Amino acid sequence: MLERFTASARQVVVRARAEAAELGHGHIGGEHLLLAVLADPADPAAAVLVEAGLDHETARAAVLRLVGGGMDGPALATIGVDLDAVREAVEAVFGEGALDAQPEEPAARRRGWFRSGEARGGRSPFTAGARKTLELALREAVRLESGRIATGHLLLGLLREGEGLGAKVIADHGLDFTAVRGAVEATLR
Repeated sequence: MLERFTASARQVVVRARAEAAELGHGHIGGEHLLLAVLADPADPAAAVLVEAGLDHETARAAVLRLVGGGMDGPALATIGVDLDAVREAVEAVFGEGALDAQPEEPAARRRGWFRSGEARGGRSPFTAGARKTLELALREAVRLESGRIATGHLLLGLLREGEGLGAKVIADHGLDFTAVRGAVEATLR
């Protein structure tokens, strides 16, 4: 399927990984795909949302409100949690570096974007909803008789999936899915 993605749509998937990492999330969900779409406000599909007042910064704040971020030492310290003490306690029991991210094996990276976690015997970092969004993006491209999957198709897939956090951020911003869908489809014509 990835061979059908335009360069900008591939960049959205790559950026979604970066968005998840920046937020300290161990998964890639629809919310990260939405943030990645909005990271390029010049893209016509992203411009539909930006013109309606949903820009990257606004969406990111909504995601943080809904999901939270990763371990924020200063914030946790305000409620009495000392991350250094937690790390020391974990390492005393499980060994030094127990909380450090394990480097990805080169063979795992060659297996593709969606199976990288599975290649190490774990789960894919993409949530079921994100995988469904990508599948629906393909269906949207076929429905619109497009030879390639563009960023707009990814956004249409997100809207069509309709249940993930990315869709919730759009809905919570007061945007009508039908209106957004129509405007995005117009950019793809």
